[in-house]
Amino acid sequence: MYLLGIDIGTSSIKVAVVDATTQKNIARVQYPEEETPIKSPMPGWAEQSPMDWWHNTQQAILKINAFGLFNPKDIKAIGISYQMHGLVTVGKNQEVLRDSIIWCDSRSVNLGNRAFDSIGHERCLSALLNSPGNFTASKLAWVKENEPYVYDKIDKIMLPGDFIAMKLTGEITTSISALSEGIFWDFQKNKISEDVMNHFGFDKKVIPEIKPLFSIHGQLKDEVAGILGLTAGIPIAYKAGDQPNNALSLNVLRPGEVAATAGTSGVIYGVSDRLTYDKLSRVNTFAHVNYSVDHPRTGVLLCINGTGSMYRWAKHTFAPYLNYNELNHIASQAPLGSEALKALPFGNGAERMLNNVYTGAQFIGIDLNVHQQSHIFRAVQESIAFAFRYGLDIMCENEVQPKIIKAGWANLFLSDLFAQTFVDVTNVPVELYENDGSVGAALGAGIGAGIFSNPEEAFNGQTIKKYIEPKNTKAYEPIYQDWKEILEFNLKQSKNN
Repeated sequence: MYLLGIDIGTSSIKVAVVDATTQKNIARVQYPEEETPIKSPMPGWAEQSPMDWWHNTQQAILKINAFGLFNPKDIKAIGISYQMHGLVTVGKNQEVLRDSIIWCDSRSVNLGNRAFDSIGHERCLSALLNSPGNFTASKLAWVKENEPYVYDKIDKIMLPGDFIAMKLTGEITTSISALSEGIFWDFQKNKISEDVMNHFGFDKKVIPEIKPLFSIHGQLKDEVAGILGLTAGIPIAYKAGDQPNNALSLNVLRPGEVAATAGTSGVIYGVSDRLTYDKLSRVNTFAHVNYSVDHPRTGVLLCINGTGSMYRWAKHTFAPYLNYNELNHIASQAPLGSEALKALPFGNGAERMLNNVYTGAQFIGIDLNVHQQSHIFRAVQESIAFAFRYGLDIMCENEVQPKIIKAGWANLFLSDLFAQTFVDVTNVPVELYENDGSVGAALGAGIGAGIFSNPEEAFNGQTIKKYIEPKNTKAYEPIYQDWKEILEFNLKQSKNN
C-alpha cells in the first residue's frame, strides 16, 4: 500500500511515493527540471499560472509512475503541500480567472496596512495574530479594487494546494490552517473574521467549505485517474501550506520544537501552544497542522523571501553552466568571511521581518583585485545564514528559543558549507533528515485517510541523517555584526527614500 505526496513549489512540482507500511520513500521526482519562472508584470509583483501547476503536477505523476518501482493502482491516498499565501480565483465553472498572485508579491502591502489601521492594531494582532500585510486577503482586496471585472466573476478563492485538489476531485475545500495563513481566521471567535470580511467588503460565499486539515477533501475523478494511471475514488486526505507541512515532515508537532527550510525562500518555524504574535508583525503566527480549539498548536513563522532565489540568481548570472554541487564546491574554496565581501539577499519582494521595507539585493565591498567566483558564491551563502540569524533573533524576542533546529537534507542544506555556516552563525545545532515536502504530504495523507492513527505513528521510523554542531561561532560573530550594521543602514536609507 502506497501514499502519494504532491508539493506545489514555486520553482517546481515535487512528487513522492511512500510505502505506508515502512514509511520509507520509494521514489521521488520533480518537474520541470529547471526552475519555473515567476512572472513580474510590474516591479514587486509576482505571479504564476495555476494551469501550469496543474500541467506540471500531471507530468510529475506520470514521470514517477514510469520508474516502474511500484504499481500506481496500489496508491491509496493523496496529500498536497503548497506554496503559502497565494491567491487563486475561479468562476462558477471552476475556470481560472487570472494568474495566481503568489506569496512574494508586494503589491497589496498598502491595502493590508490600511486594514491594519482601520480594524485596529491590537484587534488584528490579538484576533488574527498578524497584520493583514500582503497575505491572501489583501491580495483579494487588490483584485477587487484594481480588477473589478475579475472580482465580479469570482465564485471561490483558494490557495495553490486547494486548486490542485480541485483539479483532482472537482471539489473545493479549505481548513482553519489555510484560512489563518490567508488572514481570514479570527482565533478569538473561532470563525471567519468578520473584521476582515467587512473591512474589505468580501462576500463570505467566496470562502470554500471548511474541513479538518487531516480529512477527506474529495475523491479522485474517473477521468483524471484514467489519465494518471491511478485508482478512481482514492481520497485527497491532507492539504497544508509548505511550512506547516515541512514541520510535519520533520515530526515538529510539539510546543518548543523548531523546523527550518532553505528553498526558494528561507523559513524558521517554531511550534507554540499559545496564541502569540509579534507586535511589529515581523514574524507571523498561523494554525499548525495539528491545531484545534481545545489544544491550540500554532506555528510561529519567520520567512525570508530572498534565500534560494538569491543563490539561483548568482548561479544563473555568474555560472549558468554549473550545477549546484559544483557551485557549492567553488564556494568552499573561499575563506571564512569571503575576504570582507558581503551581500544582502533581499531582492525578492518586501521582507516582513524588515517591516516590509525593500532594500533590494546587493553586494558590498567588492575588491576587483581580490574577489573571484568563489568569494561571490560563499558571500551569498553566508549572507543567507546571516539573514536567518537576524530573523532568529526576532523569534527569540517572541519566546521561540530553539535548542535544536530540524531541517530536511534538501535545497541549500545539501551544501555542507551552508549547513555549517547556518549552525555557526545561529549557534544552534541542526539535525538533518532525508525527508522533503512531498514525502511529508504523502505521510500526511496517510494520517488523514486513517492509515496511521496519529501523526506520531506516521514518523516513528524517522532517523537522523546528519547532526551538525557549531564550530566557528566566535569567528563569525564579528562578521555577522558588521553585516547587521550594513543591513540596518540600508533599512534607514530605504525608509528615508
